[in-house]
Amino acid sequence: QVQLVESGGGLVQAGGSLRLSCVASGRMFSINAMGWYRQAPGKQRELVARINTGGCLAYAASVKGRFTISRDNAKNTVLLQMNSLKPEDTAVYYCNTYPVTPTYWGQGTQVTVSS
Repeated sequence: QVQLVESGGGLVQAGGSLRLSCVASGRMFSINAMGWYRQAPGKQRELVARINTGGCLAYAASVKGRFTISRDNAKNTVLLQMNSLKPEDTAVYYCNTYPVTPTYWGQGTQVTVSS
């Protein structure tokens, strides 16, 4: 019944920008902290950024200063603005609660950054 739909990924050159969007069903965003995660081939899924219900933000060191997470509870949406993209940002990006709820993983959206 819970559905998380990520969108906004694509192919971009190094230094470019993308904005990812995650739309959730239900009241998930209003009662849970949310996060963006990514998984590159051959690597573990990692937390990229998170935002709690009070608006407190946290970022992985590798994306600080380049990525911005935000949420709109009225629209059940969490966004990830990604600027100054680097090839090492290439991964499938997912949204989920923080900490994750295993059954909530969606399809993800592919981000590919070329050099």
